[in-house]
Amino acid sequence: MKLEGDFEIYDAEGNKYDLGGRTAVSMCRCGLSAKMPFCDSSHREKFVHEAKAFDLPPKKQD
Repeated sequence: MKLEGDFEIYDAEGNKYDLGGRTAVSMCRCGLSAKMPFCDSSHREKFVHEAKAFDLPPKKQD
């Protein structure tokens, strides 16, 4: 998944990743990257997934 634009990424502890001035990054979806949560192309030839868009159900009301 590619993210583009003006954004910040935080880990589970609330620490912000230093993106080095990048305005586009690829995020790992397969779990094989050594640079999680960023993609390092480790998935090539090892991970096959056809992501198909679908509608999420309505948001639950509190």
